[in-house]
Amino acid sequence: MKKLLITSAMLLSFSQPLFAGSAFTDGEDAVEYRKASFQLIRHNMMDLGDMVRGKVPYDAARVQKRATALAAVTTLPWEAFTVPGADKASGDAKAEIWANLQDFNGRADQLQKDALQLQSAATAADQTAVKAAFAAFAKNCKACHDKYKAD
Repeated sequence: MKKLLITSAMLLSFSQPLFAGSAFTDGEDAVEYRKASFQLIRHNMMDLGDMVRGKVPYDAARVQKRATALAAVTTLPWEAFTVPGADKASGDAKAEIWANLQDFNGRADQLQKDALQLQSAATAADQTAVKAAFAAFAKNCKACHDKYKAD
């Protein structure tokens, strides 16, 4: 039993991330996490956008589901920008992010607020409010991409 405990402790110590307080092992790992997080945002946003634009039938329950998901997933990618080496790792983030981190983080905060507004409108089942909140959310996404995402 003692050997099992010692072996388990050794294995756990090797499996811990290199950066204390981080879920990432290096800059490349952080980039992969960011990309996955942004894909979750994209998928939920695109489905919502199709309904808001009338490309597919508006489904209030699905709108609420997507808006709730966006309220959660818009909190995910940001810590991955602060991992040592994340600014040097491959990806489509422009160097301007780290040169203007305060502005970038402000935009991230606003996106999260926009997502909460969208969730609130969806919960109230107010289609007009959903469209307005979605427009604000999408506008913020585009502005950030225009400034901080490489083509």
